[in-house]
Parts: sequence; structure tokens; C-alpha cells
Amino acid sequence: MIERELYMEQIIPFIDQPFVKVIAGIRRCGKSVVLQLISEELLRKGVDKSHIVYMNFESFEWMDIKDAKALYTHIGSIIKGAEGKFYILLDEIQEVENWEKAVNSFMVDWNVDIYVTGSNSRMLSSELSTYLAGRYVDFHIMPLSFKEYFSFHDLPLEQEKATIREEFRKYLRMGGFPAIHTADYSYDAIYKIVYDIYSSVILRDTVQRHGIRNVELLERVVKFVFDNIGNRLNAKNIADYFKSQQRKVDINTIYNYLNALERAFIIQRVQRYDIKGKELLQTNEKYFVSDLSLIYAVMGYKDRLIAGALENLVYWEMRRRGYEVYIGKQDDKEVDFVALCRDEKLYVQVTYQLASQATIDREYTPLLAINDHYPKYVVSMDEVWQDNIEGVKHKHISEFLLEKDWR
Repeated sequence: MIERELYMEQIIPFIDQPFVKVIAGIRRCGKSVVLQLISEELLRKGVDKSHIVYMNFESFEWMDIKDAKALYTHIGSIIKGAEGKFYILLDEIQEVENWEKAVNSFMVDWNVDIYVTGSNSRMLSSELSTYLAGRYVDFHIMPLSFKEYFSFHDLPLEQEKATIREEFRKYLRMGGFPAIHTADYSYDAIYKIVYDIYSSVILRDTVQRHGIRNVELLERVVKFVFDNIGNRLNAKNIADYFKSQQRKVDINTIYNYLNALERAFIIQRVQRYDIKGKELLQTNEKYFVSDLSLIYAVMGYKDRLIAGALENLVYWEMRRRGYEVYIGKQDDKEVDFVALCRDEKLYVQVTYQLASQATIDREYTPLLAINDHYPKYVVSMDEVWQDNIEGVKHKHISEFLLEKDWR
């Protein structure tokens, strides 16, 4: 197994702490591997193997455990009468009805340390908050970053710029699902693998979990969002589009579909932020996809989506590093990203190439108008442009994604 160091560094300090560790993310992003890495870490710490209880609820082995009572009974049969702490690792826990009630009882009744994974963010919402309020910490596992791509392919990070940029172009086309980086697959094979992942997520984490009947409309919504990645978008925009196609769709239905897709980690809604007023705005948000390969698998690779694809990669890299990320509004101008992390702030513009003076002005002017001392970047795939302008730095996207510190 390849170490997912970024996530293990976050989780390890919480081992033996009185919180349920909730590990969530889209299917096949590597949650099960993280759970196995936690098990290995426990063994290294001297925990007896018999005190580590691991259950994967996608396995046929546990098909009879359908609800909280059955889960509680099974775990109880292992723990009751035994001495010492037990470590309970439950993979894809959302397959068990009312699982949060069982987990709450585990904490009340026994000496345990609990780790659960799931593929739907609903497990982090009302039900979980009701039973475990203040007693859980959550970790969002994402597909591979560009840095992790190097680890999976056993490539050194210290290479010539030209080599790193060539590897970036491969990463851009392949996406970050770990499974596709375990062998030398063609792009066609990659997109077939990813389409199977997508189909599973659509069926199990959206259609079945939310009782969606009009699957054809749901997939049309998915394609519309994918085709507008990085553009301002909301439920009304989508409903208006369908109306222009002579298809009447209720805006609440669109809203519900977008929520279901977001809960399944297929897409992520990003709100706008007024830089001067320092407040969130409720209109003209953007949506990004959890991994670019999902777009290619569903719609094929499209060069015209390159600007949105680059924004997508920058957005998720900032999220990996713990930033809250918003779309910026500066008077009548837009800043692609305002990223906040405690007392740190970062402004980023993303474009494909700085090919003309008009493009240079469009990308740099909003950043130059921001009167504070926080770092400001223009990120592109430009091979020639090198200049920094009045403290606004330019970075090739491959360098930006691998930068150790943006401050």
C-alpha cells in the first residue's frame, strides 16, 4: 500500500482520543486503504491484533448485519468479558441502517476507539450530529493529488521543469482515482474504470439513497454541471436551460438533485465571498467535480474545458491543505479563489495561458486592486510567461500544485 501521508498525519493525533473518527469521500478514493493504514499504525503501537475489529460492509461476509441492533450484538459478542481497549474499524458504514445509534452505544457501554468510513456526506449531517454531537471528528479523503501521483508512480519530485510539466499533462488526463494508477492503463481503459465508479456512485449513493425516480433527468443535470465546470451556476440556471430545450423542470427538483450529487461527493458547491465586505454571497456560486476523470468518463475529454479543469485542480489542492475556499468578488470584478485558513489568506487567479495583453490585464487587475499583504497568484499552463507584477506571483500550475508553502 502507498502511504496517504497527508491524511495519516491528520488522523494519527486522534488515535485513543474520545472522538469517533469519521472518514468520508467518494467511492474508490482510498478510504479503505486509509482504514488499513490505521490498523497497521495500531499494530505498530503495540495493540494486540485480536483487539482490532475490522468490518467492510460491502463484503458479502457481513450481509446479514443490516441494522444498528445486529451490529451492536455482533460487536458485543467480541468485546463483552474481554479486558482492555478495543479498536473498531467499520468500512462503508452507511450500508447499516441507523448505524450512528450503535456507534453511540459503543462509546457509552465499552472501552473503544472507533473509526468509520462512508461514501455519502449525509452521514456527517443531521443523524450523526444528533447522536454524536461534539464527539466526532471528520476527515475528507480525496483522489490523488499531483504530489501523490508522483508517489504512486515511484517518481522523484526533484526533476527538470519540462519533465514535471509532462507528468502534469498525464495527471490532467488521467485524474486521481488510485485504482487507475496501479497499472499502465490506456486512457480508454482509465475512463472505462472511472465510468464504472461513476455508475456505482450514481446508483448507490444518489438514486437509491435519495429515492430518485427520474434517473435520465439526473444524468442530464450531471452532464450540464460537468459541461459548465468553473462557470457560475445554480439551480435556476439549469432549470432555465432545460426550459430553453422545451423541457419543463421544477427548480426544486434540480436543487434536490444537486444536493444529492454533492452528498455523494460527485460535485462540490463553492460560494462567493465579498472581499471588501468580508461576507458570503448567496448567488452565482460555482460547482467543481471531485475528480476530472469523472467528466472524461461521462463526456469524453474536451480541450475547451481546460480553463475549468485547471480551476478544479487548484480548488481541490487548496482544500487538501486545509483552506476554506470561495469565489471572490472585488467590486465589479471576480477573483477565481479566496482561500482562508485560520489567520492566513490566499488569492488565486487561474487561466490556461497568458496569451495576450487583454488576458494579462483580466487576470492581474482584480488581484492588484486588493489592498492587503496576503499572497496573490496567477496560475496558468503558460510555458513562456515568467513575470511577477507588483508582488502578484505567476506560477505554472504544476509548480503551484507542488509548492510546499504558498505564503
